[in-house]
Amino acid sequence: MKVTEVPAVAGAFLFEPAPYTDERGFFCRTFDADAVRSVGLDPHAFVQDSVSRSVRGVLRGMHLRSGAGEAKLVRCSYGRIFDVVVDLRPDSPTYLGRAFFELSGETQATLYIPAGCAHGFQALTDTADTSYRIDRPHDPAEDVTIAFDDPGLAIPWPLPAVSMSQRDREAPSLADVLKNRES
Repeated sequence: MKVTEVPAVAGAFLFEPAPYTDERGFFCRTFDADAVRSVGLDPHAFVQDSVSRSVRGVLRGMHLRSGAGEAKLVRCSYGRIFDVVVDLRPDSPTYLGRAFFELSGETQATLYIPAGCAHGFQALTDTADTSYRIDRPHDPAEDVTIAFDDPGLAIPWPLPAVSMSQRDREAPSLADVLKNRES
């Protein structure tokens, strides 16, 4: 498994497996504790796995958690997604840095997103399944959402947003979220 540091977001990593493909399809390792450990992460820190299914154009994000935050491993297990990470850790050397990825079921690449970073994605295919491995149990009271179309983020979403949750549609601006974090 190849591991690459994400320069735009300190502490983020892309894990790229080597799928074995033949006439039956493919087989690949999607999680490797040794690869995770090799970049200083604790493979046993992850406590919850979740999956979402989205249709083309669905946009989910931008999300993060307050308090201690939430680190996660994100992988598109089927289809393709446009994935976005924004560093919102004030003490980070890449504060406000943004990184964009296309994750797909073909490559099975996994993105590690450190706690304190906002995350979102858009489905690029008719069906896109996205898997998450999270380091803390989910607490809805800690959910924070930022407007996906905030000019301060300037995210180049590849498709019009055809559907999103009410929470995402009504999300505050990045400036408002940052102001509330300082309060």
